Amino acid sequence: MATILDGKALAAKIKEKLKEEVGVLKERIGRPPTLAVVLIGEDPASQIYVRNKEKACEEIGITSIGIRKPASISQEELENIIIALNEQQDVDGILVQLPLPGHLDSQKIINLIDPAKDVDGFHPVNMGKVVLGLFDEGLMPCTPYGVMKIFEAYGIELQGKNAVMVGHSNIVGKPLANMMINKNATVSVCHVYTEDLKSYTLRADILCVATGVPHLIKVDMVKEGAVVIDIGISRVNGKIVGDVDFENVKEKVSAITPVPGGVGPMTIAMLMYNTVKAFKLREGI
Repeated sequence: MATILDGKALAAKIKEKLKEEVGVLKERIGRPPTLAVVLIGEDPASQIYVRNKEKACEEIGITSIGIRKPASISQEELENIIIALNEQQDVDGILVQLPLPGHLDSQKIINLIDPAKDVDGFHPVNMGKVVLGLFDEGLMPCTPYGVMKIFEAYGIELQGKNAVMVGHSNIVGKPLANMMINKNATVSVCHVYTEDLKSYTLRADILCVATGVPHLIKVDMVKEGAVVIDIGISRVNGKIVGDVDFENVKEKVSAITPVPGGVGPMTIAMLMYNTVKAFKLREGI
């Protein structure tokens, strides 16, 4: 029976530590860290994500500023909002909830955010620091960094292991693959164009999956005793499921993250961590 990698419990511990730290920082600096959250349009999933992020800020003592604009906003108007937030001295972190409506250029918006305030870790400067392994200097993308914290908390060694990353998105697959390389794993990256996916996944000591395809990974695709990190999230028949057939796979592997309650809570915890880190870096602490 696999160890269940409990991201929810780990995230709660991280947030508790951050809450204490924010209390100390507030005394020392005279204000708490501040996160500006920009939400464009009425997408229901985005609204839930933003609410969860704002709730986490409240729990920890971070001030959150909500900026909500209609889906009809122009590129120029949104760019002006980002420029103003970059210049606002009491804003430490800027988060633009993705995806943006189709007529807006997301990458251009991300590139416009001051890298020192880019708490999502998506700016090319911060992504470059991921590749170079400069974890302490930059703001790391929250989901991959959350996965690395799970490895750390559960004592899962990456050095010398075969790691397979299924999914090559800019926000999860690519940065997580690079983070595992920096820990001396031998990493293969698979995606929609990979032929014979199973031949790769069966070799994986560490299998990370981020595709958004429900139950893509079946029990016959995993190696006995592997560690499986399920980063996918989908709704099937009103139920939240991941990219891995959890019920069957957990009988074969040594450790696995559940969905929900695995990587998801860690993403928000690392967003809070990045907001506090951005505050400290800006204040020279």
